[in-house]
Amino acid sequence: MSKGRLIVCATPIGNLGDISDRLRVALASADVIYAEDTRRTAKLLSHLAVSTPMRSLFVGNEAVRGDELAEAVADGQTVVIVSDAGMPTVSDPGADAIRKIREAGLPIVVVPGPSAVTTAIAVSGFGGDRFVFEGFLPRRGRERSDRLGALAGEARAVVLFASPRRLPKDLSDLREACGGEREVAVARELTKLHEEVWVGPLDEAVARFDDEVKGEVTLVLGPIELDAPSLESAVSRARSLVSEGVSVSDAARFTASELGVSRRALYQALLTDDASS
Repeated sequence: MSKGRLIVCATPIGNLGDISDRLRVALASADVIYAEDTRRTAKLLSHLAVSTPMRSLFVGNEAVRGDELAEAVADGQTVVIVSDAGMPTVSDPGADAIRKIREAGLPIVVVPGPSAVTTAIAVSGFGGDRFVFEGFLPRRGRERSDRLGALAGEARAVVLFASPRRLPKDLSDLREACGGEREVAVARELTKLHEEVWVGPLDEAVARFDDEVKGEVTLVLGPIELDAPSLESAVSRARSLVSEGVSVSDAARFTASELGVSRRALYQALLTDDASS
């Protein structure tokens, strides 16, 4: 039986001080490392004094490399996948290879680590109880306009990646779709020496970042405040259910769940209706 395994490793998003002991051991003990950019990973390995052989695994060769990688694990090798920064598969290659390993019934281990997504959510102050990750916006056409339209109505915080060159246009198009008052956090060079985090309305963001910037950029689009339905409108909705034969208890429960208002307040209002009829 094969003792090989795949180890999916998150790497620092900037600060090498974020390297974990588990990452160090995984890289040093692997038979081979598949890296999105072997030149960048070579710098990481040099910092750790690790000399594990490397192979490239990027979008253009992932299909072929995935088969090769699966064969290596099946032959008993310990194989590591890394991307340039953060976790493989998160707007980075790796998913195809992981699927093939999973389908072959071979073991997969994840070494977690730094993430620009959760780091940006934390530093934005928008809260991370509920948020969505959208990666990079489509570059052009209907796909881009459709995505921007969907984000305009998104009630949760939205994390986006933006290239330094396209940041001004991304912010401008987000303002057009979402309105100038929608808040956004612009996080640049997270964990690095020149880290910058700016938070404010899209109107101000467009003016501030009107030219190409340096470094990696993560955006967090603030959630929109949905207008809470009034108790009066909720009672009206519950009354209509009662008039259709729904019990007072069920009408209060259904409406409270649907509109997010107090079930007890609805129930008391409906009981008052019964008492006065």
